[in-house]
Amino acid sequence: TWRSKLGALRMRLFAGNGGPDRPMAAPPAFTEVTRGVRVTVRAFYLADQSKPERGHYVWAYNVSIANEGRQTVQLLRRSWSITDAQGRTQHVHGEGVVGEQPVLDPGESFEYTSGTPLETPTGFMRGAYHMVVAATGEAFDVAIPGFSLDSPHQPNRVH
Repeated sequence: TWRSKLGALRMRLFAGNGGPDRPMAAPPAFTEVTRGVRVTVRAFYLADQSKPERGHYVWAYNVSIANEGRQTVQLLRRSWSITDAQGRTQHVHGEGVVGEQPVLDPGESFEYTSGTPLETPTGFMRGAYHMVVAATGEAFDVAIPGFSLDSPHQPNRVH
């Protein structure tokens, strides 16, 4: 499945190696800062996991969460809105990210890679991380920037 290949994909993408003959160009980064927490996302179309003739398109996305504030914070939950080219939106909620609820001291960061399938060749995602200040338990939300899911199978890029 596409999930089982994300680790190998991450190694290939961030080693900058798109193959023996060509370096892979980095996709655009989308960044948002909320209360001193910087979230940066890059999305990658997975041609080898997609089946355009069957309406199945898959992307990986890499997220970096950096605590640039002065307080230790913890990510408890996530909420995503994933919208395809036909305007259909799927809402995803869950505990932590990739099975973890990271605690970030000031200056620390956490990075992970995940993925999503769509039935259309383009779409977009946005969301929020539900976090707390470790010392006080004060809850706050950190915006995940909206980012486009683009593939070579769309007529033109609209995002």
